[in-house]
Amino acid sequence: MSHRKRTTALALASALAGSAAVLTLAPSAHADVVDVAYNCATPIGDKSAVSPIDIKAVKAGDGYKLTMSFQKGVSSSPIELGKGAMSPSAVILVGGADKGSVPVSGPPNPEAVPADTPIKITDLSGTYTPKKSGKVTFTAGVLTIKAMGTTTTCTPGNSPKPSLELDVTAPGGAAA
Repeated sequence: MSHRKRTTALALASALAGSAAVLTLAPSAHADVVDVAYNCATPIGDKSAVSPIDIKAVKAGDGYKLTMSFQKGVSSSPIELGKGAMSPSAVILVGGADKGSVPVSGPPNPEAVPADTPIKITDLSGTYTPKKSGKVTFTAGVLTIKAMGTTTTCTPGNSPKPSLELDVTAPGGAAA
């Protein structure tokens, strides 16, 4: 085996071993899909729906990219919403060792939504940067749906439990 091939093989082996070490040192996390009972104030009256919510986190620099996924629709429209007519956003509440909220948003609806059918919310994402180190929880907060010049606000009515618990380290290691 030539010196160049040996060096390449060693570099590849080191990279693989290094990534394995990173995986074993990843922060511990506990995630649950949580049923959130949304009470929605719509332009045509109040509605309610339950949607299982999943929140995931991926380490990104000093913070974490959070993704909030809705397993079922939370409201419906009396008229068809054309492709791209509806834009969702929400707030994820931060608790435990750190306190606050993370705004998350997502792309408009990728397909038309027929009248009187549940509106499937696209995945919403945002970035959380810890201010304190320790065990932090992430819970679904208020959902806002903007469509056709109107705003629907959906508030969790069942005090949902956290969808994600994560051990985090603040930049600079600030203690809780």
